[in-house]
Parts: sequence; C-alpha cells; structure tokens
Amino acid sequence: MWLYLLLAALAWALGWLVRDRRTLPSVKDKHVFITGCDSGFGNLLARRLARRGYRVLAACLTQKGADSLQRGCSGHLRTTLLDVTRSDSIRQAVEWVRAEVGEKGLFGLVNNAGVANPIGPTEWMGMEDYRQVMAVNAFGVIEVTLQLLPLLKRARGRVVNTSSVLGRLSANGGGYCISKRDMYHFGVKVSIVEPGFFKTAVTNLESIEASLRQLWDRLAPETRLSYGEDFFHK
Repeated sequence: MWLYLLLAALAWALGWLVRDRRTLPSVKDKHVFITGCDSGFGNLLARRLARRGYRVLAACLTQKGADSLQRGCSGHLRTTLLDVTRSDSIRQAVEWVRAEVGEKGLFGLVNNAGVANPIGPTEWMGMEDYRQVMAVNAFGVIEVTLQLLPLLKRARGRVVNTSSVLGRLSANGGGYCISKRDMYHFGVKVSIVEPGFFKTAVTNLESIEASLRQLWDRLAPETRLSYGEDFFHK
C-alpha cells in the first residue's frame, strides 16, 4: 500500500513540475493589466512580467506609486491611475487599456487591488466599515472585470483574482474575511449552510429563464452578437 502511495505522490510531483515549466512560445505582444501596483504583490508581478517580455499595463492608486514603479522597472511597462471604487476612474482606465491593446485585445487581467482595514471584532464594525472594504475587494473586482470582458474575449484571455487564505479561514471580523469564527470566544457560532439543488423559489426554472431573458434583452447589440442568438436558446 505504501508503495502505491509513494508512486502516486511521485506522479503528482512530476505532473506538477511539468505543468509549472510550461511557457508560452511568445509573450512580446501579450498585454496584461494589473490593478493595485503601488506596492506588494501587484508591484512585484508587474516588474516580473515586464522582465519576461510581457507588455504590462500597471494601474496604481497614487501618482507617487506609478512614478516609482515606472522609474524602477525595465522592460515594456506603462502605468495609469485607477481607483477601483470609482466608476469614472474605471471607465477612464478601460479606455486607456483599449487604446494600448488595440485589436489584439487583453491577454490577462490581474485583479490585485485590495484593502484589509477596517479590521477587528465583528461587534465593533458598522455597515460603512464593511462597505469600505467590499467596495475595493469585491465590487471593484466585479466592475473592472465586467468593463474589460470585451477586450479579454477578443484575445481569449484570462482573469486572475488575488484572494486570501482568510477567505476560507476567518481570523477576524470586518469586510476582509466575512465573519466565520470571530464571535467564538463569546459562545456565538457562525456557520455556512451549502444545500444542494432543492426545489425552491430560487431554483424555479421559469423564474430563472425569465430573469435570463431580461438580462439578454438589455445586453448591448454587440455583446449579443458575440454570443449569437442560438446561445440563449440552448
């Protein structure tokens, strides 16, 4: 039995090694847009991808962060300012990206911008504390992704969202990791219920189809065209 386990572990390690060594044949025309590049993971990723030959489009919250990254980076890297909590800022950044990538489209989007504070015991939090964090970590990610989807589709690109282990194992309250065990010391248990497919109003097929029809009818003509009329009826 131990021999089989050892062989399985070796096979897994070999597969992981082979996959990790796979590279694209050419990246010189691949544009990658990264949010939250003032510091941290976004800053490091922007520098690394630029060194590897990608055309990096780095979004920073501050002009100071953008200038510092631009000065200290070799390779093809351009910066812009972006506040993911503001729709007008997102639209401006998207127009900038569109002008940069042209007909090639966007090869990659890395939603890296994020904040942790306010952070603390749940009982200390007000709704605005949650909104402040969720505006960046959740709604900012959604809006940036939605706005860039046409360019991603054009290049058959990919989206990478920077998450956290605290999304699975909550260590504190606040919006960063919605409370899981924060009230444990007070004897209050917080659980997540994940039911399967039950017949409820939520899973009513007529209601779902009606909702899908509403969404379909309000799509822009070019978006509907990219899917094709048959897509909705499948």
